[in-house]
Amino acid sequence: MIRDFHIAKQEEDIGFYAGFVASSFMIGRALTSIFWGKLADRYGRKPIILIGTFSVIIFNTLFGLSTSFWLAISVRFLLGCFNCLLGVIRAYASEVVSEEYNALSLSVVSTSRGIGLILGPAIGGYLAQPAEKYPNIFSQSSVFGRFPYFLPSLVISVYATGVLIACWWLPETLHTRCRIAQGRLNPTELNDDESRGGGLDDQKIISKPSLLRNRPLMAIIIVYCVFSLQEIAYSEIFSLWAVSDRRYGGLSFSSQDVGEVLAISGLGLLVFQLLVYPPLEKSVGLLAIIRLSAVLLIPLLSCYPYIALLSGVTLHLVINFASILKNALSISLVTGLFIMLNKAVPQNQRGAANGISMTAMSVFKSFGPAGGGVLFSWAQKRQDATFLPGDEMVFLVLNLVQLVGLILTFVPYISQIQ
Repeated sequence: MIRDFHIAKQEEDIGFYAGFVASSFMIGRALTSIFWGKLADRYGRKPIILIGTFSVIIFNTLFGLSTSFWLAISVRFLLGCFNCLLGVIRAYASEVVSEEYNALSLSVVSTSRGIGLILGPAIGGYLAQPAEKYPNIFSQSSVFGRFPYFLPSLVISVYATGVLIACWWLPETLHTRCRIAQGRLNPTELNDDESRGGGLDDQKIISKPSLLRNRPLMAIIIVYCVFSLQEIAYSEIFSLWAVSDRRYGGLSFSSQDVGEVLAISGLGLLVFQLLVYPPLEKSVGLLAIIRLSAVLLIPLLSCYPYIALLSGVTLHLVINFASILKNALSISLVTGLFIMLNKAVPQNQRGAANGISMTAMSVFKSFGPAGGGVLFSWAQKRQDATFLPGDEMVFLVLNLVQLVGLILTFVPYISQIQ
């Protein structure tokens, strides 16, 4: 898409501009996540979920119709501002089931998010530029010929429309009486207050402690931010690396080849999260899974520059296996952090807590795509360097960020949540 905007003067600069398009979404989300989280704590999870899903329909369609670099950045920024789904969904998932099933419910959220991050680019790879790939079905004079990236955006928007309709029947999980079961409020007091016609104001029942002074919560958010930075930078770099020419250390994949790798990874991730992660979490523990996943990711990413030396069937088998393993480890790590974050706060503050985490994470992630794009462009111009030439430097930097996150998991406050 950046190539067709004709803003990059040379091929090596495409990653630089692509990073800014991705970062604009994160900046928008960083500015509004706390606001949406507080609204979810005040008015309920369901209305905010409906608003966020509706925004995807509108702004994702407009993104597919973008004809310039600046229009694409503007639409992505607006989508980020109205995209309030992930934090609220995390709070909702922890409330809609009993505590013993938290690992399963949040693993479903992580799986859905991970599969979305994988299948989204896969859909783009298969359906972008349909007039060129499928000329017997789409003509150059059709709307899909004039707007070559409209079809994948339209497909996702139609899917989001179905999701919006289904969400209309979601049960609300934020209720005043939920605190009776948690022992914070005597039911007799509630009835007495209601009989006086007062209605019960949340702020008067219980004073909410400051989330910024909740040290276990802040520790989890910091760790989550570091790993999120690494994850979004990897996602940006992987697609650029896979489609780049072999003379630049890439795989020379087509967008369809990348789509196949991501689709297979999504299927493997679904099986892992639904069948393997919940029993593994019960037997090993959250913190152990987080640390083990972080450790295993370092040698795995170190192998990526050497995968580019393979070819043919061997290349496809190895890159698919590595992608499945990478995504399974990353989602295991993120799921564990989701569960620990919700355990660190009471139910009536989960919306705001997840809003804070989304704001902080979005700030970090706004640097990820832009930084990853700049790093990748710089690495492609130093293929003949004596120290860590080309993509070896890229994956070293990703591993250094991963190592920082691993070290931070040993902060004592995190063990308190466990």
